[in-house]
Amino acid sequence: MIRAYDHNSPQAAARLVALAMFSDGHLDAKELERAESMGLHEQLGLSRREWHTVLHGLCKDMLGCTRLTWADACTVDALTLRQLLSEISDPTLRERVLALCLAVAEADRVITDGEALLLAAAVDQWGLPTRAPAGAANRQALS
Repeated sequence: MIRAYDHNSPQAAARLVALAMFSDGHLDAKELERAESMGLHEQLGLSRREWHTVLHGLCKDMLGCTRLTWADACTVDALTLRQLLSEISDPTLRERVLALCLAVAEADRVITDGEALLLAAAVDQWGLPTRAPAGAANRQALS
C-alpha cells in the first residue's frame, strides 16, 4: 500500500514528481540532475532531506504494493494514480506539479510512454488545458 500524505502537502506533490521520474522504469541521473539544478525540492517547500525521504518512500511503497506493475516500466495502476493525483486539489499547486513533472521527464530529451501516461492522466484528471509547447520553451532554454 502506498503511504498517505496530507492533501496539497509538499510531500504529496513531491511524490507525483518522483513518480514521473520513475515512470520510465528507472531513476535517470539526468532527471536527478535536473531536479537538483532547478531547486525542485525548494519549489515544493521541502528541504533536500525531505525530498530524498519522499523518493525513498516511493521506492519502498512501489516495491511492496501488489497493485503496481513492473513490466517494461515502473508504473502504478490507474486506480492508484487517480488516488495520488486526487491528493492535489489546489489549482496553483497542480500547475506547478505538472510543470515540474514535465521538466524532469524532459531531462533526457525523451518522453517515454510511462511519462506520457502520467502527464496525460494529470492533465485529464485535473482538468488542465493541454498546452502544446509547454516543453518546447523549456527545450530551447536547455539547448
